[in-house]
Amino acid sequence: MFGLAWPIVVTQLLQVTYNLADTLWLGRLSAEAVGALSLAFPLVFFVLSVGGGFTVAGSTLVAQHTGAESDGDGAERTRGSDGAGQVAGQTLAFVTLLATGLGALGYLGVTPLLGLLPADAATARDVVPHAADYMRVFFLGTPFLFGFFLFSALMRGYGDTRTPMVVMALSVGLNVAIDPVLIFGWFGAPALGVTGAAYATVISRGLATVVGLYVLFRTTRGPDVLLRHLRLRYERVREIVGIGTPAALEQSTTALAMVALTGMVAAFGPPVVAAYGLGNRLISLVFLPAMGLGRATNTMVGQNLGAGKPDRAERAVGLAAGAAAAVMIGVGVVALVAARPVVSVFMTTGTATATETIGLATDYLRIRAVEFAFIGVFQVLLGAYRGAGNTRTALGFSLVALWVGRVPMVYGFAFLLGMGATGIWVGMTTGHILGALAAGLWFTRGTWKEAVIDRETPGGGATEPTEADLPEPEARGVDAEPDR
Repeated sequence: MFGLAWPIVVTQLLQVTYNLADTLWLGRLSAEAVGALSLAFPLVFFVLSVGGGFTVAGSTLVAQHTGAESDGDGAERTRGSDGAGQVAGQTLAFVTLLATGLGALGYLGVTPLLGLLPADAATARDVVPHAADYMRVFFLGTPFLFGFFLFSALMRGYGDTRTPMVVMALSVGLNVAIDPVLIFGWFGAPALGVTGAAYATVISRGLATVVGLYVLFRTTRGPDVLLRHLRLRYERVREIVGIGTPAALEQSTTALAMVALTGMVAAFGPPVVAAYGLGNRLISLVFLPAMGLGRATNTMVGQNLGAGKPDRAERAVGLAAGAAAAVMIGVGVVALVAARPVVSVFMTTGTATATETIGLATDYLRIRAVEFAFIGVFQVLLGAYRGAGNTRTALGFSLVALWVGRVPMVYGFAFLLGMGATGIWVGMTTGHILGALAAGLWFTRGTWKEAVIDRETPGGGATEPTEADLPEPEARGVDAEPDR
């Protein structure tokens, strides 16, 4: 489990580096530039989340087929067989078509999307135009943005989390190098400001996508994807849509909640908007160990259920939940102690707006530290449900966390009780607490312990699993590369 998890944590750390690099350089530009990023991100995520849910389907199906196709030595039966490789190819083709359409819709809908936010006069004048420019570039690069996420999900389902980590490192290195060049116009380049950050992200994601496709089609790492697997087949697409639609709804409702929350935050002016965006980017660092363990749980549950070992899957979930809670408690203590120094790194001091933003973001980080342990447990349980193919269950608990906990609580504390920005921070804290409690109680019922695929023998007949059917972790690519 930890062999799977640590490269995911590093990969997500590199992902956060994208966001923090943008925030760091734009913070040197102005508080309004950081605010533009704060407004743009949830709207971009809302559009992209529709396709993002189908990467969950690809990861789950690849994991279960990989577990079902393994023999007693942990090796796949046949390279190029219509199992994990075909599922990966079908998901790749389907999601690429979907991403292209979503990118076009997003580009055309930038102005209406920003119009959904009830921004005050200052935000509408100084922040919204920059957010619009950022979003247009971002949507043009949608296929590149989806490409790496899909590659990473397919490799994770197969049991290889290290290769996506290396590819991500290359992409982040390029982004960090060209970010200030395009934002400030260094070395004779045009000074593009907020738009430059978007161009840097799209270019670096393009590199990651090209390398990822090369790995899938031209190397022996990961599921064996062939060109013939890209021809869409109705039964496979139906399977992907069946699992992916609840996951897409989960991500879409998460994004919609972010839009609703951003709209409420925008009503309080640029300093609160900037503090909210800066705080969220820092808290995204907190998610790293929880997300790594959650995604490792996804893979382990999927492969073990595919191999007919539900008890082993359940033990993995218990271990991951305990580890996540312990780690996140430690992270919460660090956040309480070091909040202000960390926040100050990302803002240029000297102006009243910057000073106010630093104070608000510090309060936000300290208040949300209360929920960190619940974040860890919640992410692990969602990973278990997704790995089992129970994406509807994961959707249900995400709705509880967001639409029963977070959104109404933010509105109640900030507006009805008149607590202002502090009410936003307090309301944000409740979501994962409620979600973790609800998901934990449901998990004890044990109704998630069934695979969504049929295990078959090489000859095509169904078979009962034996002890030999379950590969040891190192044989599935956790601690060592598969022997081809």
